[in-house]
Amino acid sequence: MPTKKTKAKTESFKVDGEMLLKKVKDLIREGNVRRIKIIDKSGNELIVLPLTLGVVGALLAPPLAAVGAIAALVTECTIVVERE
Repeated sequence: MPTKKTKAKTESFKVDGEMLLKKVKDLIREGNVRRIKIIDKSGNELIVLPLTLGVVGALLAPPLAAVGAIAALVTECTIVVERE
């Protein structure tokens, strides 16, 4: 039986470092996010967080700690969200 491929939708948000962690947590709570990329002002990809429906809070702690560290270092970045 062939698998059904769905086309992912992407959207992006420009945020400053202070709001980065809050925005990522809000996106994760929405539940329909497949992947989150954080890109700095110069276009470098800083981190990619692949998310699945089964991800629970304990498994998200290390990636969120990394996002918190990035937030302390960047002044402005773009969050690219891939949704189902």
